[in-house]
Amino acid sequence: MELVELEKEPYEEFLKHNKKSHFLQSYYWGEFAKENKNLTPYYMGLLNDQKKILGTCLLLQKKLPFNYSYFYCPRGFVLDYTDYSILNEMTKKVIEFIKKKKAIFLKIDPDIIKKAYNYQNEEVILPYNSTKIFNDLIKCGYHHLGFTKNFDTMQPRYTFRIDMNQSLDEIYDHFSKTTKQRIQKAIKLGTEVSIGSSKDMDTFYTLMMLTENRKDFVSYSKDYYLNQYKILSKNNMAKLFLGKINTKIVISNLEKEKVEIKNKLDSINQNSSSKSSKSKRKELTASYEKLDNEIKKYQEAAKKYGDIITLNAHMLITYNDKAWVLYAGNHNILTESYANYHTYYEHIKYAYNNGIKVYDQFGTIGDLRKDNPRLGLHEFKKKFGGDYVEFLGEFDYVTKHFMYFIFTKLVPFYRNIVKKRSKKEISNEVKRYQ
Repeated sequence: MELVELEKEPYEEFLKHNKKSHFLQSYYWGEFAKENKNLTPYYMGLLNDQKKILGTCLLLQKKLPFNYSYFYCPRGFVLDYTDYSILNEMTKKVIEFIKKKKAIFLKIDPDIIKKAYNYQNEEVILPYNSTKIFNDLIKCGYHHLGFTKNFDTMQPRYTFRIDMNQSLDEIYDHFSKTTKQRIQKAIKLGTEVSIGSSKDMDTFYTLMMLTENRKDFVSYSKDYYLNQYKILSKNNMAKLFLGKINTKIVISNLEKEKVEIKNKLDSINQNSSSKSSKSKRKELTASYEKLDNEIKKYQEAAKKYGDIITLNAHMLITYNDKAWVLYAGNHNILTESYANYHTYYEHIKYAYNNGIKVYDQFGTIGDLRKDNPRLGLHEFKKKFGGDYVEFLGEFDYVTKHFMYFIFTKLVPFYRNIVKKRSKKEISNEVKRYQ
């Protein structure tokens, strides 16, 4: 077997027909990483003696001081992990390749599921033995970085995935009861979901900043998001879903509900002292007052933001027969409209109608303690009825042990400083939109 650099066409053709294909292994993600992450992409293929491709990998080289570097193969390799001979040979050849470039280590986080549970918390039978694959990776020389529980890794170690090999009705049936109710309320109110374009990236970025500030995480610059969208959408991989409300329509619908409740109140005998009549009047009066308060909220929002307000902007990435909700930016106002639920529902339907077989919500947690600040995110994603998936995690193949020690101790310290600085900048920027 030999490892060679592949041209775009044979590289993409192999991924198109491989079950382990992933957008992070695509040729286009390599292009993006080169232009916006200061990484050098290498599109590699493992060939047999008949020049048939047995596996591929996108290797991203990060150059370091003193001509050192490290390599990252996001969600790769793309090959049959149940075949140890191919996995071992790919590892050997890749390590030979990166050693020539003074690499300190190679990091991989393969798209291999360790365990999965369906919406009823029943364990899903996997089509492979994940324990054997884990042991084979160790046998190949990799060092496992642990079964982390939070967002401690380059890619999420946990996620929710919806199997789209079922009817749309079945997928909807697996939503939680409250999710169904909130979707229906959003539709009844008149929320709308549309597919945007690069012209909407300013709105997307604003919503991402609001979300980052609220959820206490730091993401990327406006140019990063814009360039990513341009490169991926050019190759029909990125769609921007916008959840909007027209305050005039919403207020009109709420006013109609008020009239209906008023009519019901008027139909009750005001002189009746029966327990049921009193209870009914109390219930209807409370509903009437609640609607009144909701109308005031929409009126205030309209004065500040205009009649049409974009409350949600989600970026859906599709590649081959898979989809990932890569980013979800949400406003911090009018959450009771549940436009966010409606937006999710629409891109689930879009994915289903466009032949997607796996819909991935791209990240949740494994630490489900009540005091985990990310638990709310987990519970929200869980409501859409996907399989709760745990991946094997990250593996490093170390080639220069002393430099690896320096890198893994000092770099995290530096990144924490950058994170705190970025968090402060986002907080200052957010104040402009509040």
